[in-house]
Amino acid sequence: MNDSAATRRLAVGRIDRAHGLRGELVVTLTTNRLERLDVGALLYTDAVLADDEATLTVESAQPHLGRFIVRFVGVDDRADADRLHGAPLYADPIDDPGEWWVHDLIGATVVDQLGVERGRVVEVQANPASDLLVLDSGALVPLRFAVALAANERVDVDTPEGLFDEELRGPGRKGTSGPSGPRHSGDQGPSGPRQSGE
Repeated sequence: MNDSAATRRLAVGRIDRAHGLRGELVVTLTTNRLERLDVGALLYTDAVLADDEATLTVESAQPHLGRFIVRFVGVDDRADADRLHGAPLYADPIDDPGEWWVHDLIGATVVDQLGVERGRVVEVQANPASDLLVLDSGALVPLRFAVALAANERVDVDTPEGLFDEELRGPGRKGTSGPSGPRHSGDQGPSGPRQSGE
């Protein structure tokens, strides 16, 4: 895989710890796309294995207490499993044109129904009612108002009147992107009526 493909990989989970003596691992997914643990699925890590291979192939996976017990091809004993303790897991983006992904929203310019550019997306915040696009202008735009997307370029929104009024944003919102700066979510995708996510 070339370097550009590797840089597009998304964080999808982590290896929490070894489980038992036969190389099984406890894995926490940070994605809602369970096919990431299908038999034969490829995951990547920066952990160093015995053969310096950073690609892991799923041999089996089963749910366990909100996480998963996973076997990877070539991870055959406790010593192999212990070397992977705490390792992050990455995967290539899923090509699904009907879905909107967080990594496609970050950096896109939000344009309202009047053609006015309202800012660039710096973060997607999870919210029970509708995920929120956090703009570099400080505005928060519920994702349910998004009507079209050109990945990493433009998000067209049809918003109610007053959404972008500064006095409605509250103190400290203008020009901020949260207390810790922009967040680039991994494989988590926006939720809402028009999108499902990873």
